[in-house]
Parts: sequence; structure tokens; C-alpha cells
Amino acid sequence: MKKSLLLALILLFTIPELLKAQSEGEPPFNMSEIAAYSIFTDAVRNNDFDMAVQFGEWMLVSQPREIEGVTTFRLDRQFQRIIGVYTTRADNEPDPTEKANLISRAEEILLKTFDVFEEDEIDLFAWYQRAGRFYQEHHSNLDTASSSTAFDWYERAYQLDPEAFIEEADGFFARILLTYYVSAGERDKALEMIEELEEIASPELMAELDQFREQLFESPEERITFLESRLDGTEGEEREVMMQQLIDLYDETRQRDEAIAMARELYEMNPNFSNTRRVADSYLSDGDYRSAIPFLEEMVDQAPTDAETGSVLLELAEAHQQLGDLREARTVARRATNHTGSAGQAYFRIHSIYAAAITQCTGGQALDRDDRTVYWLVIDYLERAKNADSSLRSQADSRIQSFREAMPRSEDRFFRGWEPGDTFRIDGNVKECYAWIDEETTVKE
Repeated sequence: MKKSLLLALILLFTIPELLKAQSEGEPPFNMSEIAAYSIFTDAVRNNDFDMAVQFGEWMLVSQPREIEGVTTFRLDRQFQRIIGVYTTRADNEPDPTEKANLISRAEEILLKTFDVFEEDEIDLFAWYQRAGRFYQEHHSNLDTASSSTAFDWYERAYQLDPEAFIEEADGFFARILLTYYVSAGERDKALEMIEELEEIASPELMAELDQFREQLFESPEERITFLESRLDGTEGEEREVMMQQLIDLYDETRQRDEAIAMARELYEMNPNFSNTRRVADSYLSDGDYRSAIPFLEEMVDQAPTDAETGSVLLELAEAHQQLGDLREARTVARRATNHTGSAGQAYFRIHSIYAAAITQCTGGQALDRDDRTVYWLVIDYLERAKNADSSLRSQADSRIQSFREAMPRSEDRFFRGWEPGDTFRIDGNVKECYAWIDEETTVKE
């Protein structure tokens, strides 16, 4: 404490000599370089910023590449420290004018760095990044007419080493530069950067790229035109990604023929699960169940998880039902009951298949008492569905209530001698058109 006070008093009465020494690039008070450097580093370490400035400025003028007795000395590191001293002083300065002066001096030293050092003397990439961050954080206290901006420096760093720039801070700086390109309408630069990002970006950054792309185009049609113009010049995985994007855009703009054609082309290139899914979805969205079925059948074998296998089987069962092939629909739905999470939906599908069988058998005509017996089996499957999957309970109960109205009435049971609880088989003995069902149920009242 006494030592610092004494030094402060000495400085107070020797300011002219101190300024003269600094302007000539000499350590203050005719000190040795190592002594002045020692005071400077202690001042920085102890956050004594006034002292740090007074004992550090001389290095900016003399620019010593080494100091005798200091084996770890690096002049570029001292430039960085002095810039930090000025910016920290500015952060703690309440006077706006003085704050701006301090930041301006830090800017002078920052720019001086690129004049003082050769490219092989410093980590140029790190200094470009540092300069970009400086202007990003302190632009409000700098001359707005300055041609130097954060984006200029970030762009230099990006051009010098794209991979390092993208990976820096988990893509933080890449997001800043890409946002600038998009907002400034620099479409070509933005798209070029997005392509490079797709090669090496983290999953979190990758998830944001579609949002950036969307901002580059005023309409889906404009983006379609752009992608189509570039498609012929791509191959491999890049081409696949571009084709996937085009299929989604064709769907969005209701260009169904183009969407299906490209989905088929993508499938021919690589018939994996997701590409097969796209073809199937294209046909399903048009209600073309017959065309979708072969692709759904492929997906059953391709599905990456047991749960997805069950889900595809349910889609396949529905497709067969829509085509009126009820027996095959039931066969597929039964397969789905054996897969994770699909049993409830599969039972629910089978109830729908059997209800459709009644309509198919009657041809839309009035039900007789024999047709009505099939509703006992329909209700059985609704009960199974809600017991296997509680999320179906409300829907199943509602349908059970409706189907109870269609079951054989008490006079029907009396006429045929059906007693509640008796076993009853739905097969060709009911009607020939029900022979394929061949399942037991119980008489219900």
C-alpha cells in the first residue's frame, strides 16, 4: 500500500517526463525495460489500470520483440493487454465523453497491431476474431463513419479459416456473420456459407440453417427456381438434400406431379427408409393407396425401430382397408399388435375393418339380425383397444355406445335363442361374406 502511494506521488510530479519517455518509446524514469515491464504486468494483474497505462504505453512505440530476462515475453500479447486495459477502464467510466475517448484509444492500438506485426508473428485468425468482437461490443462508442465493422473482421476470419471460424464458440460467430449476410441481402455469400456449415456445423447450428434459408427467399417459388438451377451441378449426399428440399417445396406449392416424380427419383438413387417414406407419403396424400402399398411394404422391413415397424403396419392396414381388401387389412393389423406401442391402435383398426365388413356385406341395404351379430365382435375389439391404450378410451367408449344401438335387439335374440354370454362365431354360417372373419365373440344384451 505504501509502495503504491509513493509511486503515485512520484508520478504526479513527473508527468511531463513520463509523457516524454512514452512518446520516445523509452520506459518511464529511465527504468530498465524489465523493471517497467514488471510494474506493467503487476498493475494489470491488480486491476490498477492507470498504472498499467503509464507503464505500458512505451511498448507501443518502441515495439520490443524481446526483453532481456523475460523468456515468455510476446509483444502481441502486450498489445492485447493494453487494449484490455483501455476497454476495462471505459466500462467503468461514467462520463460518456471520456468513455468514448478510451474506446477510441483502444481502437487505435487494435488497428496498429495489424501494421506492426507481420503475418507470421501473430495468430492472424485470432486477431481478426478479436477485432470483430471489439467492434461488436463497442460500436456505440466509436465513430459511426468508421469503415471498420464487426462484420468486416468476422468475414476476414471466416475467409482465412472457414472451419475454425464455424467451430469457434460452437458456431456463435458463424451465426453473427450469417445473420448479417441474410439481413444485408448478401444471398450468394449466405448460401455459400450455409453449404460450408452443413459440412461441419454442430447439430444445434444445423437445426437453424433452414430458418436462415427461408429468410433468403421472398416466396417458395423463388426458392424452387434457385434449387432447380443448382441441382444439375450436385451429386451424392448434397444432391439428396437438395432434392428433399424441392419435394417439400413442391408439396407446399401444390405441384403434386413434380413432388411425386422427384420423390421417385430420390428413391431410385437411395431407397432407404426416409426416401421410401417420401414416395409413400406422396401417394397417400393423393389417396392413391394402391401405388403406396408396395412402398409401405418395403418400409416394414426398413423401419429402424420396432415402434416404427408397428406404425408402418398400421398405415399399410389402412391402405388395404381403403381399397376394400378387408381380409388383408386385418392380417396386417394383427401383425401390428406384436410391435411396441401399436396394439391399441391395431385393435382399433380391426374394429373398423369389421364394421366396414358389415357395410360391404349388406351393400348399404338395411341390416338384418344376422348382420347385427358382427357388432358384438366389433365391440370386443373396441374393448381390447382401450385396455391396451388408455388414450383411446374416450373414443372407444363413444363408439361402443353407438354400436350397441346396432346390435341384435332382445326380440332378435329371443327369435334365434341367443342367450347373453353364449359363445357365438362370426363365420360363413352367419353369411358367406363373413366367412373370412372366422372369430368367436359372445352374445351381448
